[in-house]
Amino acid sequence: MAEPLLLALDQGTTSTRAILFDAKGRALAEAGRPLQQFYPQDGWVEHDANEIYEASVAVLREAVQKAARRMEEVAAIGVTNQRETVVLWDRATGEPVHKAIVWQDRRTAGVCDRLRARGMEGRVTEVTGLLLDPYFSGTKLAWLMDNVPGARERAKAGELLAGTIDAWVIWKLTGGRVHATDATNASRTLLFDIRKQAWSEEMLELFEVPAGVLPQVRDCAADFGETEPAILGRAVPIRGVAGDQQAALMGQGCIRPGEMKATYGTGCFMLINTGETAAPSRSRLLTTVAARVAGRTTYALEGAIFIAGAAIQWLGEGLGVGGGPQAAERLAASARPDHGVVLVPAFTGLGAPWWDAGARGAIFGLTRDAGLAEISQAAFDACALQTRDLIEAMRADAPEAFHGAVELRIDGGMSRSAWFSQRLADLTGIGVCRATYQETTALGAALFAGLGAGVYSTLEEAAAARPTTEGYAPEIGAGRREAAYARWLDAVARVRT
Repeated sequence: MAEPLLLALDQGTTSTRAILFDAKGRALAEAGRPLQQFYPQDGWVEHDANEIYEASVAVLREAVQKAARRMEEVAAIGVTNQRETVVLWDRATGEPVHKAIVWQDRRTAGVCDRLRARGMEGRVTEVTGLLLDPYFSGTKLAWLMDNVPGARERAKAGELLAGTIDAWVIWKLTGGRVHATDATNASRTLLFDIRKQAWSEEMLELFEVPAGVLPQVRDCAADFGETEPAILGRAVPIRGVAGDQQAALMGQGCIRPGEMKATYGTGCFMLINTGETAAPSRSRLLTTVAARVAGRTTYALEGAIFIAGAAIQWLGEGLGVGGGPQAAERLAASARPDHGVVLVPAFTGLGAPWWDAGARGAIFGLTRDAGLAEISQAAFDACALQTRDLIEAMRADAPEAFHGAVELRIDGGMSRSAWFSQRLADLTGIGVCRATYQETTALGAALFAGLGAGVYSTLEEAAAARPTTEGYAPEIGAGRREAAYARWLDAVARVRT
């Protein structure tokens, strides 16, 4: 009997991709389509939900074809998606009533400010684990209800449905038979009680969202129906769903308390598994669902760094360091030891744990013999030192998760650099494990699907299919590390508003 294959749909902010995996977690083929962004006003970001669905179908077909395999060999599909992006559509026609509002969209900042002024943020955080920010789905959905003519009345009458991108794609793939999301995506909406694992009537009332539009919340490894046979040539089971960062957590095998991962792209998302404890954060991190499998919910603390790889991009665009990231890395590696230059890349403010939108970037410690090499190294170091900020915040919020050996599992563009991986270990003081296969988000979705389809019998068996890693241990002394961190904290204090 041929080994079962797992097909992952990775619907992201700038592209839609599909990757076909075997049961050992090895990628066999992939396909992708770019995704157009729409910017109707300053701070507004939208996607065409129909374009997302059509691209999803195309890449699912293409990935299987590229591998020269048959759709009959695919045991299940796993879906992972850009979190917080929301769609509202007509139940009867299947047509969106407005473009999807993307997680980056800031149009509801005023609503969040007013609720914060009313003193509501504490209660919102207590129930949902999140902060009052337009980043999340709840205020976006309320905006659609208020600004699409007749939407609220139609929603109350049961004529409209809503959901994050996973729910939209599943509804379309199943021919409208399944309106469901998973617990990780639900936990990013501002509408979900993360401890009761149910939509919160209190939050629905606060954000004025009719309960009837929302999808059913299921486990990450569960039955999400089957695709319409005509779409992919046969009815393919959909058995796994998770938001992108939680899928990457699974793809990195972080299924036990204390296991953590960081994904370095333009920014950085870092999550630590806190087990069955939804640890409240005193450091303004997010408390979120890591996974829900067989009815058992595990949680994570999450922190976001706004500027990671974007700081390296700025070296080229802003300072004229040519040759791309590799050239910037070579320049950074040539810097004088202990030069003392610190770059705070607060180009769009500071993320967790500072949450200072008014902060702006600055360079400190310049001397006559400091040049582009030292500034370049400071840009790479800023990514590592911001990671240290998150580690310290997580250590304060969930000290029990830091017992025993601690390591940080990394993926994303910057992790491809062995030099940066070593620098990260040096400046954080913990071991770093770099994934040799970078597409851990898609892999995580495939592993959840394999678990839901019975390809794997346990969560541990599924997680064992994660990619091999290369390890980096700290090589500099504690004195140098702490001096560098002290300079960083002093610089951050100087740019904060």
